[in-house]
Amino acid sequence: MEARDLRVSDAEREHVGRLLQRAVGRGMLSLGEFTERMDTALAAKTRGELNVVLADLPGLRLVDESTGTRAAAQVQPGDPHVLRGRLSSLERKGPWRVPAALATKTQMASVTLDFTKAIIDSQVVELSLDDYCSSHTLIVPPDATVDVNGLDLIGGSVKTKVGNGPPLGHPHIVVTGRLRFGSITIKRPGGWKKLLTQQQ
Repeated sequence: MEARDLRVSDAEREHVGRLLQRAVGRGMLSLGEFTERMDTALAAKTRGELNVVLADLPGLRLVDESTGTRAAAQVQPGDPHVLRGRLSSLERKGPWRVPAALATKTQMASVTLDFTKAIIDSQVVELSLDDYCSSHTLIVPPDATVDVNGLDLIGGSVKTKVGNGPPLGHPHIVVTGRLRFGSITIKRPGGWKKLLTQQQ
């Protein structure tokens, strides 16, 4: 049996979904194309069928059909902007610029990323965490969605009141990476800040 005929798992379908979200963020796909391809990916039963939705997207591929091994997405121009903190407080708020790919490398730090007034370069933002024993707080706009399914937790915790749906015209943050004995809280603005955000 060829590798392309092997059955795919839910994890592989979810991985392709994240790759398609990445393609939307880079302007490779429209939202209509994203929706159509997601439907195809969710219905795919073999690796060959799953790879069809990625075939014309440079640098994005689920499986090397000749070997059957999983291939990582190639690094594209615009590697993640890295925020670093160690035994410190790291905060971004106000009109700060958010690139399409953002990463944090932290140890025993307090991290607050407030996206409510941020200048976001892409509808889909990839946020990669590489952390040991830190607390993270993400404050997102009222219409934003956040996907944390790709985050690897080791003795860590996630607390979120924000939906993780696909990017359908609103800011969408995809959180990946590894959180070791740390925590991440994802919330919308509250109180007076919520009122100010809604009036803008």
